[in-house]
Amino acid sequence: MKHSKKEIAELFSNGKFENITSYLSDEIIWNVIGQEIFVGKNSVINNCEQTAKYFESVETNFKTNDIFVLENKVIIVGTAEFKRDGKIINFISACDIYEFNKNNEVEKISSYCIPEKIET
Repeated sequence: MKHSKKEIAELFSNGKFENITSYLSDEIIWNVIGQEIFVGKNSVINNCEQTAKYFESVETNFKTNDIFVLENKVIIVGTAEFKRDGKIINFISACDIYEFNKNNEVEKISSYCIPEKIET
């Protein structure tokens, strides 16, 4: 099944990495702003696998607030809530900017992930 740029970005932003690895450019760069930069398809896939393991260890609730589709870019704004044993352990406000090449492959991702204070 072929995915649109919007679908590829939504799947990635919602942690469904296994569905879109074939859409990643070999030269992809994923910059998680202020945290780490992953260069190359293998590096990005390895980080996706580690992130997916974390997602399996918690209850996740992803919400998409806005999606902007431009010619070669998709911007997704949303939140991610993580719970363990019914308690919120992390809440992130996020913006992911996806840039695509002429082959419909993701060549750059800029992820802004801002942790919000959790009321205790």
